[in-house]
Amino acid sequence: MIMTIKICQFFPWNNNEDARQPETKAIMSWLREMRFTASASLHGGALVANYPWDASLDKRKIYYACPDDGTFRFLASIYSKSHYNMSLSKEFEGGITNGAAWYPVYGGMQDWNYIYGGCFELTLEISDNKWPNANELPTIWEYNKMSMLNLVASLVKTGVHGRVFSSDSGRPLPGLITIKGINYTVKTSWTLADYHRLLVPGERYEVMATVPGYKSKATRIWLEKEEATNVDFILDPEVSSDGTLLRSICDCGGKSRLLSIGYFWGTHFEVYLVLIVVLAFLCFLLTRRIKSNLLKQRSPPKRSVLTV
Repeated sequence: MIMTIKICQFFPWNNNEDARQPETKAIMSWLREMRFTASASLHGGALVANYPWDASLDKRKIYYACPDDGTFRFLASIYSKSHYNMSLSKEFEGGITNGAAWYPVYGGMQDWNYIYGGCFELTLEISDNKWPNANELPTIWEYNKMSMLNLVASLVKTGVHGRVFSSDSGRPLPGLITIKGINYTVKTSWTLADYHRLLVPGERYEVMATVPGYKSKATRIWLEKEEATNVDFILDPEVSSDGTLLRSICDCGGKSRLLSIGYFWGTHFEVYLVLIVVLAFLCFLLTRRIKSNLLKQRSPPKRSVLTV
């Protein structure tokens, strides 16, 4: 999870790269390269957890739900209910609000993260005071501390996660993860083909993995409360009428690379990594032992002391 300062310079109406601030361009590049699950922007001037969409297509001030509206409401409620008094708000029911229903913001990071970064972002208004004095900061921290910790913990304790592999080579397959009934796609990481899809717990879902050149697979799951579900997919290559394998490279938003990632990055990557760490540690101990023996050999013998 990342926490940032919000900069409203994203989206097509600001496609002039030179007009964007360096910080904005850096964050956009960062989010394209990494696969963040969630993020949060911290604001002041109100006390509420804000979620997408931040604006409507017709620019009206109305509730404008995104495909993962239920998941966003769930995450926003975790923050609000864990807060000292956010959930008691008289202005916002339950201490949460849809951005477009509150006041529309166009070109913001919250919506851009969700659309282009595959990252679920909340805008957290953490204090009614827009410019608090320095002596108020410890109190603001105490009021928001458990909310931040519980929000981060919820990202681990809910949703579905796993990896996608090829059945014939055992290698990771970078691809796409979709949920039936939710018009949103999560991309796996390029190297390890791992994913983490946030979902509301206590519901049934159908999860599908798709990779070009391979047969898609779907499975049904029941998400327990307070426990994420692991689902790994092993996909079979598609075969043409003449028996040849139909394989292609899934760019999936990453940089163009060859799909032939070495077997080192395959299913046994974790085992190899542990072996390397163990061998490095043994080499360190052996080197230390040799140095110790050399020092003992070089040190002069101690004189015997005769006492009368």
